[in-house]
Amino acid sequence: MRSRTPTPHPEPLRSAWYRQPIAWLGVVVLAASLAGCVWLIVLGLQHADEPVATDGVIFKVPTTRSAPAQP
Repeated sequence: MRSRTPTPHPEPLRSAWYRQPIAWLGVVVLAASLAGCVWLIVLGLQHADEPVATDGVIFKVPTTRSAPAQP
């Protein structure tokens, strides 16, 4: 006597995830984004961040603490 439960059919190879062009496009975009981030970090490390010359005030905010008030 045959079993009444259906046997699962294997997924056809045409619909496997690695056969989808959009999946590979996503992988390429992700890899390019990560490579760009690494490149910008390396580029930033090669150039010194020189301090900006100011006269003690930046955007109307003093850069040093004022003297404490006398009691």
